[in-house]
Amino acid sequence: MLGFSLYTWVLLPGLIFIARVLDVTLGTVRVIFVSKGMKYLAPVVGFFEILIWLLAIGQIMSNLTSPACYIAYAGGFATGNYVGIIIAEKLSLGVVLLRVVTQKEAVELISSLSLAEYGVTSVDGEGINGAVKIIFTVVPRKEVSKVIEIVKKFNPKSFYTIEDIGFVEKGIFPLKKSWHNEAFEFLFRPFRKGK
Repeated sequence: MLGFSLYTWVLLPGLIFIARVLDVTLGTVRVIFVSKGMKYLAPVVGFFEILIWLLAIGQIMSNLTSPACYIAYAGGFATGNYVGIIIAEKLSLGVVLLRVVTQKEAVELISSLSLAEYGVTSVDGEGINGAVKIIFTVVPRKEVSKVIEIVKKFNPKSFYTIEDIGFVEKGIFPLKKSWHNEAFEFLFRPFRKGK
């Protein structure tokens, strides 16, 4: 009886919790792959996501009288969302558009971004308080914090926005690659949009 109780209240809910964390995490990663155009990798991740989900929901349906299973299922869903977001941040896939609007003279900022090998486009604009300089740069997502640091160094009060970009062709990007980044890109090159 004790073994059955341990299974019903601890082991089974624990397995359901872990399964939900895994399938929701995979779901989050799959959505990122779809949004980045990784048309061959996204279905593979989706296959394992649904397989794990079916195992978890099957156990719930077999144990409809166990409130511990319901709590584990809901807790696994919530935790899976959190873990998925953390993994998405760590993957830092894709590129973003950074738009900086500054009233301060931007020559030093533009020069500094160019020296760091970021492509920069600047235009003159008019804001509510007068003339502004609008600076556009497209950067790899993993380097956003470095670019923001440069922006804040030259104008800590500048206004900036960051937007996701689905696809980019050509442009100027820093050539700072480590061996593991090159290996990752080589492995997933066939899975990228348009390739």
